[in-house]
Amino acid sequence: RVSEESRRPRGSSSFDMAARVVAHPTIDVEEKSSKRGGAGGPRPPMADPVAAVLRGEGIGEPMSPPRARSSSRVSEDLMPLTLDGVIKSKEEAKEEIGKFASDGSDGYSAAELFESVADHTAFTYDDVIMMPGYIDFTVDEVKLSSKLTRGITLKAPLVSSPMDTVTEAPMAIAMALMGGIGIIHNNWPAEEQAAAVRQVKRYKNGFITDPICVLPDATIGDVEALVRRNGFSGFPVTDTGRSGGKLLGFVSRRDTDFREDATTPVSEIMTPIEDLVTALEPCTLSHANATLRDSKKGKLPIVNAKGELTALVSRRDIQKNQEHPDASKNLNKQLLVGASVGTRLADRERVRLLVAEGVDVIVVDSSQGASHFQLDLIEFIKREFPDVEVVGGNVVTKQQALRLIAAGADGLRVGMGVGSICTTQEVCAVGRAQATAVYHVARAAAPYGVPIIADGGISNPGHITKALALGASTVMMGSLLAGTEEAPGAYFYQDGVRLKKYRGMGSIDAMLKGSDERYFGAQATVKVAQGVSGAVADKGSIYRFVPYLCQSVRHGFQDLGCPSVRRCGEMRQRGEMRFELRSGAAQVEGGVHGLHSYEKKLMM
Repeated sequence: RVSEESRRPRGSSSFDMAARVVAHPTIDVEEKSSKRGGAGGPRPPMADPVAAVLRGEGIGEPMSPPRARSSSRVSEDLMPLTLDGVIKSKEEAKEEIGKFASDGSDGYSAAELFESVADHTAFTYDDVIMMPGYIDFTVDEVKLSSKLTRGITLKAPLVSSPMDTVTEAPMAIAMALMGGIGIIHNNWPAEEQAAAVRQVKRYKNGFITDPICVLPDATIGDVEALVRRNGFSGFPVTDTGRSGGKLLGFVSRRDTDFREDATTPVSEIMTPIEDLVTALEPCTLSHANATLRDSKKGKLPIVNAKGELTALVSRRDIQKNQEHPDASKNLNKQLLVGASVGTRLADRERVRLLVAEGVDVIVVDSSQGASHFQLDLIEFIKREFPDVEVVGGNVVTKQQALRLIAAGADGLRVGMGVGSICTTQEVCAVGRAQATAVYHVARAAAPYGVPIIADGGISNPGHITKALALGASTVMMGSLLAGTEEAPGAYFYQDGVRLKKYRGMGSIDAMLKGSDERYFGAQATVKVAQGVSGAVADKGSIYRFVPYLCQSVRHGFQDLGCPSVRRCGEMRQRGEMRFELRSGAAQVEGGVHGLHSYEKKLMM
C-alpha cells in the first residue's frame, strides 16, 4: 500500500492539488492569459484556481513548475484594483471626498446607532468605537473648556466624585488647580464638610493652610505611622498637636533616621523653634519662595505675632503649584468647589452651612434622582439660594432628566449602576448601559441648555473621549482618581503592590457612616448593599495624572478632527461624527494582545 501511494503521480490528491495551487497561484493563470490573446490582448477576468480544483478540473494532471516573474506582474495579475480595470484620477478622488462627507459612507451617526428601532440593545463605552476625521490642527490647539452647569465653565472637563475615598479638601484643591473641580462628599457631619469647603475657598497657591501637626510628647513610632499614612515626612510640632497652636519645633526624616528606640518622644529629637527658619504673616508666595531658596530648607512654617502656626509652605508644593493658568476660580479669584448633599429634611441645614462657606455648586446625591424628595430639595435650594448652581441626579432616562430640569436643576448627573464598585444593576435589576444613557439624556437636556455629567464607567482616557463625543459636557471619576496621593486614606501594601482603599457609597462600610440615605435605606431594618469595598493601585499625584488624562483626550479629539468640545457636539448633532459597534473580538484587538508579558507605562 505504501509503495502504491508513493508511485501515485503528484497532483492525484485533490487536497494536495489545492494546497499546491494556493502555494503557486500564478501557474495556470499565466498560461491561460497567453493562450487568450497574449500580453497585448484584452485580459479576461482572473480565474480562481482553488475553485477550479474544487470543481474537479485538472485533477490528476501533473503541474508545470512556476515561472520566474516580476513583482509588478504578480501585482497586475493577482491584485486588480477595480473589477472593470478602470483607474480613476485624483480629481475624481476629490469629488468622492465631498460625497462621503455628505452621505456619511463610513460608520453610522449617533442617532442611527442609538435610536434604531430594529435593535433593542443598550451599549457601554467599550461597545462603541469612533471613526477618525480630518486633522488640520495640532494637538495643543485642542480646547477642552466645557460647561459643568449652566453658570460654571471648566477648562478641563473633569470632576472628582463625592465619595469618602475620593474627594475631601486636598483632592478638591488639586482638581481645581488643574482646571477641573472636586465635589466634597457628605458622608460625615455637616460641620466637617463645611470646614473642608472653607479650606478649599481659603486656599492660597502654594500655602498649606491646615498642615498635619504632632504633639511634643508624640513618639518616633507615631511619626513613622504618619509618614506611612500620608506619604511625606515633615511635621510641625505644636502645643495642641493642630494648626493654630503655638509652634514649638519641627520634626523630619533626618531627625528620626537611625533612631532605634521608637518610644523616644519628639521633643527630644525635633529641631526647636529657636533653630527654625520661619516667616511672619502676612507672607506672600514670592517671599516664601525666596526664603526657602536662601535657607535651602524644604519646609517653611508661617506664624502670627503670637507665635501660632497659621500655615506651612513646602518647596515641593511650590514647584507643583507655581503655574496653574487653567485653575478653576470664581470672580473673587477663589478656587471653585462643590459639595454633595442628601435628600433628607436635615440636609437643608447642611446646604445652609455649605453656602455660608462659599460653595459654588451643590450636587444632590442619590442613586435614583427622580424622586419627590429630590425635586423638593432642588426647588428649596433655587428658591433660598438662587446664585448657587445645583446638579440633580442620578438619572439615565429622558423622563427622569425632564423632571429634574423642570424643578430647576442647572446640571444633571448621568449613570446608574455602572461604577466599578457599584452593584445596583445586579441587586436591583435597574439601571442602563452608560453610553446609551449619556446619549439619550444629553439629547433630552440640550434644548434646555442643561449640561450633563457622565458619572461612572470611566476606567481609561478613551472612555472620557467617548463620553464627551456622546453628549456629556464633563465626566465624573471615582476609581480612576481613588489611588492618587490626594485621595483620602492611607496607602498599604499587598503582594508587593502599593494600594489605597476604595469603596462604593452603597457598600456596607459606607452605609455604616450614613450613606444609606443615598439609597433610601436609612430607616430600613435590613440594609441591602448596592456596592462593594476594595482597593486600587497607587497612581501617584493628581498633578501628574490629570495632565495625562487631558493630553490623552486632546489626542483623541485630534484623531476625530474635533478642535474643541463644542465642535464635537456640533459634529454629533449634524451626523458628521461617525460611530460603529465593536464585536467582542474587535474589543480584544483594540487592546494590548498577543504578548507573553508587557509593561504598561501611562506617561513619561
